[in-house]
Amino acid sequence: MIDPIQAFLQANTLVTPVHPPESRYHSITTSQFYQADGSVIVHLKRRFVPPPEHFSFLQAHQVTEGDRLDNLAARYMGDPSQYWRICDANGAIRPDELTEAAGSSLRITLPAGVPGVSDAD
Repeated sequence: MIDPIQAFLQANTLVTPVHPPESRYHSITTSQFYQADGSVIVHLKRRFVPPPEHFSFLQAHQVTEGDRLDNLAARYMGDPSQYWRICDANGAIRPDELTEAAGSSLRITLPAGVPGVSDAD
């Protein structure tokens, strides 16, 4: 006999997130690729990053020698695992490039979709 709860979940009506809420991949679902031999490869669907101008600016950080994104995330966001938010807000393809040059400026922003004071209705 088929468990109705399992059938309901498998119908993709309710999808349990694969990643924790603080992960950049939290809301990204998985997809399956079926190979000719019948094996299945499960992968994350693509994550689209909003353009940097869609983030509400809080302040700038001037990079100093030895800065690391995890330390900056801990300082400004209270969680070093949130370094990816700094990457997104600054349009970084390669995260290490953000702290390579002392004197460069990083945008510290609110998470995407959270309006700042100037953005509020």
